Amino acid sequence: MKELMTIVRVAVGLIVVAAVGVSIAACGSTPSGSPAQPMYDQFDRDWQYWMAQHPEVAVSLGVPGGEGRWTDYSADAIATRATYVRESLERIKFVDRATLGEADQLNYDLYRQLLETAVEGLDLQNDAIPIRGVTARNLMMPMNQMEGMQQDIPRTIALMPTQSTADLSHIVTRLRGIPAVVDQTIALMRQGIVEKMTPPRIVLRDLPGQVLAQVVDEPLSSPMLAAFVTRPSGVPESEWPGLVEQATASYRQQVAVAFRRMHAFLVDEYLPACRDSIGANALPRGDALYQYNAKWHTTTAKTPKEIHDIGVAEVARIRAEMEKVIAQAGYANRFDDFVRFLRTDRRFYYTDANALVSGYRDVAKRADPELAKLFGRLPGTPYGVIRVPDAVAPSQTTAYYEPGSLVAGRPGYMFANTYKLDARPKYEMEALTLHEAVPGHHLQIAIAQELTGLPEFRKHSSYTAYVEGWALYAERLGEQMGFYKDPYSRFGQLTYEMWRAVRLVVDTGLHSMGWTRQQAIDFFLKNTAKTQQDITVEVDRYIVWPGQALGYKMGEIKLRELRTAAEAQLGTAFDIRSFHDEILASGAVPLDVVETRVKSWIER
Repeated sequence: MKELMTIVRVAVGLIVVAAVGVSIAACGSTPSGSPAQPMYDQFDRDWQYWMAQHPEVAVSLGVPGGEGRWTDYSADAIATRATYVRESLERIKFVDRATLGEADQLNYDLYRQLLETAVEGLDLQNDAIPIRGVTARNLMMPMNQMEGMQQDIPRTIALMPTQSTADLSHIVTRLRGIPAVVDQTIALMRQGIVEKMTPPRIVLRDLPGQVLAQVVDEPLSSPMLAAFVTRPSGVPESEWPGLVEQATASYRQQVAVAFRRMHAFLVDEYLPACRDSIGANALPRGDALYQYNAKWHTTTAKTPKEIHDIGVAEVARIRAEMEKVIAQAGYANRFDDFVRFLRTDRRFYYTDANALVSGYRDVAKRADPELAKLFGRLPGTPYGVIRVPDAVAPSQTTAYYEPGSLVAGRPGYMFANTYKLDARPKYEMEALTLHEAVPGHHLQIAIAQELTGLPEFRKHSSYTAYVEGWALYAERLGEQMGFYKDPYSRFGQLTYEMWRAVRLVVDTGLHSMGWTRQQAIDFFLKNTAKTQQDITVEVDRYIVWPGQALGYKMGEIKLRELRTAAEAQLGTAFDIRSFHDEILASGAVPLDVVETRVKSWIER
């Protein structure tokens, strides 16, 4: 998942939070006068506050009240949010944990941990907000090839309702607010230059093009104005021309001008000032920043060196499994030859983008009926497979998932990258679809969103080790679902598992051990069958998201360990559907909480 993808992308000022309209009942319920009531009151107030402060997130979750606004990244607004999260931490400490029931003690522990992590992030210049886990985009580095206003803006507008005059008016208002978003982003990046907080220049090579790709000669051809091409049935015919005129005028006079201004800033001022170094440890307080990220994304206290060594061991283990598959395919002891064959033989690649997307859809629909064998509970939110937007495809990963919202009537989507079809091998498609769609991200996230009786923050938490660990674990479930029948797709599944093991080695190498970018690329090439395009994009991703890539394998290792223990202890009483339902029943949580829950389930 693309953080979200899995990480949350947020681009405002303080408003009356009641406008968001999330009731206490929606955040979990507790009897009046209960010792837990003050805690639930705080959950409700804080959730409303953060939805108001970050209306883009509210749009993605289907929460009303933020229509037409963008997050305010002025210095005053940033300071106000920092004060709020610090005060929120102090408020939660007044709750007497000892008086709470077991379930509410867990709610307390998780929320306090989120707040403590967010406050710690403030000292590292993160705009750390305790929603969907902790969103830790560094304020001084708000844009890179993977994230930023060039992606946040069109994505948010694409998620907005479009059925009424009011809906379209809100889009116009948001279009008119884009210049402020651009100017605030530029101000933060200029501050980053002064404080020597910039991304490496090499990974930003596509960023100016991403920005300029949002500028088109004909406004109605822009994806941001897609809602104004055909009149919705809910918009009176008499009002339609005026709305279209407002939208096109806003695009020409404000949106296009603002994006051109950002492009000029990037080319003339920002990229020349960006650093040549690669690792996070080259930044001010870089070692502390990396330790913070590693702890958050893995939900463990393991050091970068310990994680690196785990990665080395996993690479060796998976390499042995790969050698067995290579032997089955008739390439015994010829790893390099087999990988070269996979990278170059045209039978493994589509020549038509629509056919590639259809191929992913076929895998997804073959997976759907198998879910009932592995899960007792399935989500009600549907999902689909669509293309990655062309404007960002060259710098994006092979695929990613974007959550839907049953409340807003919006499905989840797996986005498939159709850029450079010769870099998208067929033998990886089964594993990737199971990861991004079902039984991976869509199944887990949609179930979490649909849980009842939990505070709202629990339904939308995004601990990387849990969310991505589950999706990697889900890839292996393909063996029980009838996938990986030929040695090529089986090798593709192992390639994806190897990819995540390599991440442990490469991410820690880049950010704490002085590895070069080329060293990381070469390690990838040596141990996986992924194409040069994929590997380069992946390494550049790890460079700008220090620590995020560590959560996948660390989470999957723990889930496999827990399943093995449950199977050994329960023997013939082990029920795979019940086990999976237990893993998914609490939403995303830290790995130690998962372990405690599974041990309790085994005892029951």
